[in-house]
Amino acid sequence: MTVVAVPADPPREGVVLPRLPDTSPLSADEAADLYEATFKDTVTAVDGSGADLLVNYRDDEDLPSWDGESAEAQLRAAVVDALGSPDDVRFEVQVGSSRAARVGNTVTHLLETESVQSAAVLSPAAPLVDRTKIDEAAMKLRRNEVVLGPGEAGRAYYAGFTDPVDFEGAYTPPVLETLTNRGADAGHAVEYLPMLPLIETGRDLASVVSTVRARTRAELSIPEHTASVVADLGLRVAEGGDGPAVVRD
Repeated sequence: MTVVAVPADPPREGVVLPRLPDTSPLSADEAADLYEATFKDTVTAVDGSGADLLVNYRDDEDLPSWDGESAEAQLRAAVVDALGSPDDVRFEVQVGSSRAARVGNTVTHLLETESVQSAAVLSPAAPLVDRTKIDEAAMKLRRNEVVLGPGEAGRAYYAGFTDPVDFEGAYTPPVLETLTNRGADAGHAVEYLPMLPLIETGRDLASVVSTVRARTRAELSIPEHTASVVADLGLRVAEGGDGPAVVRD
């Protein structure tokens, strides 16, 4: 059994997807709404697969001051909305001073302390991941110690392991290459999933918006929560001076 950890921040303005307001038509508040939707779609994908879901959240002490609900409460509410009940979903605080340290601590704990067969980390901002990709990764992890999901520009939306690697600085860009090197340095076989967009900038959002709109028109499966936000905000992709860009209807 694979345990898939989704390292999520609470969907708060200015905390999540901070580059979108400067690179797309979305405001900081709308970016937070989009992030919550993509988080719901990723946990739905994991829940529908054969993997076990772990929501790995940052403690409020590690986040900008906030007068509302706690990070855990906000994420639990999102999981309830997505899945109906969080009873079978684990929620645990992330431990570590950097992204690499937090990922490394989670993966190493699962593999060495809990003795799970394989452990993976899935970005909450990769809404086009579906349960078939999660199950495909689990199958690949039966034959390879490291399985990575490539994103554009050398990023990675998924990283699965059956044995720990050296995680110090492991998320140094280009992340896909760095993680591959860490796996190879440990003598591990490395395999890959299909490339999918990982939302960080307006260009990334254009890939997701275009794909969601096309799949909706073709009556194919879509990330429903993300598609709903795309429709509510009237987002579409048009040719701009620097290439395709997200615009509003």
